[in-house]
Amino acid sequence: MTRSREPRSPDKTPLTDPIVRIHHSPSEIDAAAWDGLLAQQALPSPFMRHAYLAALHESGSASAASGWISRFVTLWRGKQLVAACPLYVKAHSYGEYVFDWAWANAYEQHGLAYYPKAVVAVPFTPVPGARLLARDAQSRALLVQAVVAWCKEESLSSLHLLFGDDADIAACAEAGLMLRHTVQFHWENRVPTPGAETGGWADFDAFLAGLSHDKRKKIRQERRKVHDAGVSFRWSRGTDIDTADWDFFYRCYARTYREHGNAPYLSRDFFQRMAETMPEAWLLFVAQRAGKPIATSLIALSAGAPGAGDTASPLVAYGRYWGALERVDCLHFEACYYQPLQWCIEQGVQRFEGGAQGEHKMARALMPVKTTSAHWLAHPAFADAVERFLEREGAGIENYMDHLGERSPFRSAS
Repeated sequence: MTRSREPRSPDKTPLTDPIVRIHHSPSEIDAAAWDGLLAQQALPSPFMRHAYLAALHESGSASAASGWISRFVTLWRGKQLVAACPLYVKAHSYGEYVFDWAWANAYEQHGLAYYPKAVVAVPFTPVPGARLLARDAQSRALLVQAVVAWCKEESLSSLHLLFGDDADIAACAEAGLMLRHTVQFHWENRVPTPGAETGGWADFDAFLAGLSHDKRKKIRQERRKVHDAGVSFRWSRGTDIDTADWDFFYRCYARTYREHGNAPYLSRDFFQRMAETMPEAWLLFVAQRAGKPIATSLIALSAGAPGAGDTASPLVAYGRYWGALERVDCLHFEACYYQPLQWCIEQGVQRFEGGAQGEHKMARALMPVKTTSAHWLAHPAFADAVERFLEREGAGIENYMDHLGERSPFRSAS
């Protein structure tokens, strides 16, 4: 099902000649056309590929039943797709990682409805990257204006673009959306030598040698605990991850969620679809003891945009999911940080993104990075209040970044 109309600015005047279409499922959009747009973005990720978004929808992981009502937006000039974004209408704020529960509570206290709202995001995926896929800046600007206009027509309380790239954020700021910053922790495969712009670590020992004495000692102690517990690791990539491995991974993944009192966001069917449609995007580490698997961590990989070839841009690894059936001291650190970092060094991977939150990651040389989302609220008084809040919060984030920057785990230059 699609819905077509001319994009209009908030004052209802036509913006230009492109046609906006609203889709209820990613299957209504040509995969090659969508991925072709993704390939043109400066910061693509595997999570914005058509196959990934379709798997979320078709597996029921992100669908109306789970509170993610899809309304994908496309912008067309004739038969050419010039811009597109995933959009979801939501009656809750779970699975977003940019927390607005306080905003929802404030609305409720004033007798107003915060839900339903709209998000332009990849469900359950706090990974920065392109969200507004566009051929050029003009098409991206038109897409933002069209999405805001659609939210007004649907009487939604708000629009939230989460973890966008620089081009997305610039387009949103130009359209008058408010910006909000959060902090993540990413590892760069770059020797922090003053003046050096390139050059990765030779091996894991060289990486450790670049850290301060206390951080180096701590990592060695943690790795030794896992080794002395009789745990070893193997890894598989792409089609080498067999069905038994996927089954074991999901068993661990689901158990970890349930131990925290939650049902897993993603279904086994979703991961089956990943194995069938995007196997090259996954790297699996399996921890074993006495020949028995006891834990896993699943890493996503990006070697550039779909169809662009493995050398189109430096490979990026994304720490995503982990789970364990047995408790071993420091096993989480080994499975989720040290094994992936060692693999990244050996494979020449440029960056490892460790996901949302967690200052403890700095002790493993994942450094703070500011991420940005953009927000539009329909209610003028609440928009003013949120804007003032974001100014204060933004100043706090800047101070926090400065504070973290003073705690570098790397050795001081002699």
